[in-house]
Amino acid sequence: MRWSALVCAFGLVLLAGCGVQPSGVIRGASPPSGPVEPSTATTLHFVSDGRLVAVRRPGPPLARADVLALLAAGPTEQERARGLGSEVPPEAAPFSATPRSSGRMLVTTAVPTARLSGTAVEQIACTAAATDPGGTTRVELLGAGSARTTGHCPG
Repeated sequence: MRWSALVCAFGLVLLAGCGVQPSGVIRGASPPSGPVEPSTATTLHFVSDGRLVAVRRPGPPLARADVLALLAAGPTEQERARGLGSEVPPEAAPFSATPRSSGRMLVTTAVPTARLSGTAVEQIACTAAATDPGGTTRVELLGAGSARTTGHCPG
């Protein structure tokens, strides 16, 4: 027992002499404040007063076809409250989107392209182009076996 008391006393002496000195309160800068913003977002193009408006929705990266499906689903309730709408019909989904070697993107929709307004074609083209980090602005649109049209994002 005397031996363990001696070991404990020696351990306390070592810990007490480790060189860490007490200090006063160290004040730092103010802590961060505000909401945490996700680092990624999806860009969709909706319509307001007849013009396209880019809307960024926070979230994880999505495949091009999934982004276009969000476009066909239309604006959220909050986006509609801000006056945003869409001319892309919900039945236009599902989509496929394939980059072409010519620097264009081929987008296939489930409805004939003749059923899409010029604004809907622009919405699809701009939303598809926003998913391409290479900066595609020309989109070839093919729908339900109908003739291919070309959509150009005006922005």
